Amino acid sequence: MLISQSTTTRKGATFTRNVAPGVHRLAHAYVNCYLVEEGDEVTIVDAALPATWPLLEQALRAIDVRPAQVRAIVLTHAHFDHLGFARRARREWEIPVWGHPYEAYIARHPYRYAHENPRALYPLRHPRGAPILAAMARAGAFAVRGVEDLAFYTDGETIDVPGHPRVVFCPGHTFGHSALLLPDRDAILVGDALVTLDPYTGATGPQIVSGAATADSIQALASLEALAQTGAQIVLPGHGEPWKDGIRSAVGLAMRAGAS
Repeated sequence: MLISQSTTTRKGATFTRNVAPGVHRLAHAYVNCYLVEEGDEVTIVDAALPATWPLLEQALRAIDVRPAQVRAIVLTHAHFDHLGFARRARREWEIPVWGHPYEAYIARHPYRYAHENPRALYPLRHPRGAPILAAMARAGAFAVRGVEDLAFYTDGETIDVPGHPRVVFCPGHTFGHSALLLPDRDAILVGDALVTLDPYTGATGPQIVSGAATADSIQALASLEALAQTGAQIVLPGHGEPWKDGIRSAVGLAMRAGAS
């Protein structure tokens, strides 16, 4: 399917329409969130950082959508950089925030999550990651408030929100991490199960996130097979550029890159 893609940049954010048919990417402070259109309604996938909120409002205006037309936020997982404006949207727009039941604790306590490696030395060992982490901090990475009342989805469920994403359970980065397959768009929103930019190391290309933020890298690598089985062509990660060469090639490269 041919789609018309356009990109605008403003105040450090990039908004790209139609990274997949009817799916738009808002990238800010090295974090992606996505707007999934169906008819005149929208689902937001992942809630980025607090300072992304006014940029989200601008992105909605750019596609002629009012806040009243946003029906839900669906989280791939509840780390602080994917939960950023969820509480505000829940309060001001009165929309549900969806996530896996295993994410409920992190959603309530965004800074209490399992990770394999100490994080303090990463900026010294991986200086390319330092400006990325600094940008995230400026965008409110240390000021994210929790969400108490997630609406729960389950593995394999087709969620009744605009876009009707199908849940693909892929734990490892967090224990409830799930990707969202859009079969009619040939696209999969993979969150941090597979990224093309690791914020902690600055490394680019398909990979799992380093142990600074991943709970279980062995499990994360094993979960890549569930993503590969979807066969989706367009891969939309939580960090980094979309990957247009298919999920199977992305998974192959991520497996070769291994853990960091």
